[in-house]
Parts: sequence; C-alpha cells; structure tokens
Amino acid sequence: MTCKLSLATLSDVARTAAIPGYDRASLKAGIVHFGVGNFHRAHQAIYLDDLFNAGTDHDWAIVGAGVLPSDAAMREKLAAQDFLTTVVEQDNNKTAARVTAPMIDILPVGDAAAIIARLADPEIRIVSMTITEGGYFIDASGTFNPAHPAIAADGENPNAPKTVFGLIVAGLKARKDKGIGPFTVMSCDNIPHNGIVTANAVVGTAALSDPAFADWIRANVAFPNAMVDRITPATSQREIDFLRDNFQIEDSWPVYCEEFKQWVLEDKFTAGRPALEKVGVTFVADVTPYEHMKIRILNGGHAAIAYPAALMDIHFVHDSMEDPLICAFLAKLEKDEIIPIVPPVPNTSLTDYFALIEHRLLNPKIADTIPRLAQDGSNRQPKFILPSTLDNLSQGRDVVGLALVSALWCRYFAGKTDSGKEIVFNDASAERLHAAALKAKDDPSAFLVFDDIFGEVAKSELFRKRFGHALKTLWEKGTRETLQLYLDGKLAV
Repeated sequence: MTCKLSLATLSDVARTAAIPGYDRASLKAGIVHFGVGNFHRAHQAIYLDDLFNAGTDHDWAIVGAGVLPSDAAMREKLAAQDFLTTVVEQDNNKTAARVTAPMIDILPVGDAAAIIARLADPEIRIVSMTITEGGYFIDASGTFNPAHPAIAADGENPNAPKTVFGLIVAGLKARKDKGIGPFTVMSCDNIPHNGIVTANAVVGTAALSDPAFADWIRANVAFPNAMVDRITPATSQREIDFLRDNFQIEDSWPVYCEEFKQWVLEDKFTAGRPALEKVGVTFVADVTPYEHMKIRILNGGHAAIAYPAALMDIHFVHDSMEDPLICAFLAKLEKDEIIPIVPPVPNTSLTDYFALIEHRLLNPKIADTIPRLAQDGSNRQPKFILPSTLDNLSQGRDVVGLALVSALWCRYFAGKTDSGKEIVFNDASAERLHAAALKAKDDPSAFLVFDDIFGEVAKSELFRKRFGHALKTLWEKGTRETLQLYLDGKLAV
C-alpha cells in the first residue's frame, strides 16, 4: 500500500525509507535559497538534514525562493507535501531512500515584496543559490554583463526587481536601512570562483541604481567560493514510478542521485554559519585548487562525452562510458590535455580522482542522460572546456583533443545525429548556434565568431587549424571513425 508523502504520513513512510530524526516544528529559518532544484535538494539540503539529525543548528532551516516558472511549479508540488523531499541514493550495489525536511517554506514566486521582506528578516543570515551556470549574466571570460535586459530593468526599477541579483540587492538595502547587518551570499553552482562571480553580479546590479551602495556591498558582504559535486539527474515519471513501486511512497518530485557527494567551502561568512564541518563539508582558505580539479576533470569530462554520445544515438551516460571508443576518448583527453594543466590539489591524486569519476559515470542506477549533459553548452563550454584549451595554448601545448570536443559540439548543433535523427536542443543560444553550425560545414570559422563563448581561444591559429580539421573529419567520416583516428594519433595535421 502506497502513502502520499507528508508530515502526517512519516510514520508510514518509515517502513521503507529513513525519515528525519528531528521535529520539523523545531526548525527556524536561517537560509533563503534561490533555485530549489534537484541538485540543491540532493546536496546542500542533505548536508543540513544530516546536521539537524545530529541534533544541532536547528536555526539554519531553508526557505526556498525563485524567479522562474519552474520555481513556481516546484513550489506547488513541494507545498502539497509539506516541503518534504524523498532522496534516493544509488550506487552499483545499493539503493536507499530517505526523506529530508530542512526546508520549511518556499516564498511565492514573482512576489518581490514578500521575498525582499524575508531577505530583510534578521533571522536570515545566508542567502544561497543554485541558478545554473547560465543564471549569472556573464560572458566567456566570466565578466558580468550589466547591460543584459533583465539586469538593466532591475537597475531602472530597484524597488521592484525580477532577477535573483536584483532581489538580493533590495534585500541588503532593506537590512541596511533597518540597521540590520548583511547576510552572506553563497553560490552553490558549478562556476569557477563562483563567489567572486556572484559578488560581481550583486555589486554590478547595485551599481546601476546606487553606486555608493554597491561599494558598501563590496566592503561588507561575504561571498565565499565553493566547489560542489554530486551527480543528480533530472526527475521524470520513471523516477516517480520507481519510488512508488519499490518504496511505496508517492512523491511528486523525488530526487535521485549517486552516493558520492562533496562540498569544499571557503570559510568566509558575514553573519555566522551552520557547523557543516560536522557532516563532511571541507572548509578551506582557498577553494581554487578544488574547483579547478572538479570543473575541469569532472564537468569537462561530462562536456567531452556528451556530444559524441549524442551523435552516436546513445541516451544514457553509463552506456556512453561502456562504449570502448568514448571511454578511451575521455581517458586520453583527460590524461593528455586536461589533468596536466590542473594545478596540484592538497592531499589529492588527480589520477585517482579521475579513476573515481570513471567509476561514477559507469553507475547504471543513476541513469543520468546524455541530453542533460548536452544542454546549455553555450554556458558550459566557456566554463568547463575552453579554459583548459586556453591554458594549454598559453603553455605552448597542443589541443588536438580539446579542439575535437569543440568540433563535436559544433557538429551536434548542425541538428542531426550520424544516423540522421533530429536533435532536440536545450540551449538559450540554440538558434544562433544552429545557424552557425550549418555554415561551419563549409567554413569552420563560422562557428568561432562568438566572442562571448570562445573569447581568446578563437584567436589561436593552432586551435582554428585543429578545430577545422576535426570538424571536416567528423562530416566526412562520422563520429566513430573520427574518435578512432584521435585515439590512433592520426587526427592532427
């Protein structure tokens, strides 16, 4: 017999899943989090759930917030189940469900006044976010763009903001006007130096309407850098049905994830923080080595396998890694062009770290998909792949493999797989990328004109040569033969 997830049914849910060991009524808000998606609920919320289960820091509960239609849908579904989430952790030999309860509310989406009022509440000491790589209004170099229409609109209407950064600025202003100290702003997104990027976005937004206040934010608000990691696929009806059939729990939006998780966080907070070190968070003075390792080796690896797999009609990540060509392609790329330019990480073997990633990507229970890895490439390529390309070029190293990754991305945006199947794009820049990719079949340089994506990389004659030859080979010989040529050392000209 199944039961619908809610606070009232937790005793029934406990028959098949772990439930919170704390009284949800004992929690008090300490964090407002923008972007209550799957990754947040499988990562930051899990760490807080662990901490609350340890019987401490119950004044750091989460209040969700958002600005997108998807945030409204999430609010509706989670509110109907008392903001509880079932998290299903899956490893090769294990599948376990747990219900988490660190979230006590989600603010009405689109209600700026309500969100600003909550941000101005002195109980709120951290404002965190998972708004995806594309949510920070930055170009290929990581520079904030204050001229973006959404940001410019908030600059003209600072009291009625519609972006996350406009709301944060308004919340900080309301606190300052009331004599309340500022909160910490903490990014949990996969962006190099995400704290610095977030600071630039908040300060840059504030500067449009009040330059003096922008200077005050820069001087008084903490923006810690962080490295976050846990593979968390999107939820489909498949996952909802699996939970119902195997755990007898009806959850409108469960989260599935791997067993592994990691969070390395700069210990820099304006108004205190929960004792997350008690539940596995690593606090360090400098996150840079860890984020370079993760973003380039793991996220770069994701981006590297996404497009050859898509062109070869492979749907699941674990299936792509079971394909000998793709697995060998990733291993050679990492060994030759990615790992060598990742700076040393304290007490960490980069070779062992990559071996762990290979194991994680081969996990069939996660059922992570190639379409998820392939989405939003216009934001992910400049953060996960092209920095490695630029560093290799700057050090006088060749980029045969990394140029092939870019060529595979271009070939993908031509719109059809090698077998002729239509590709469904999920990228805000899909229209311009598709048009350029079609032109690039005859003129490879047509895909390299986007300065906001390729930046300095496109100015390299070596890169342009390697990219052009790889793209030509993909069109003439197909993905499989091109990968084999790369593995045989015969792709470079």
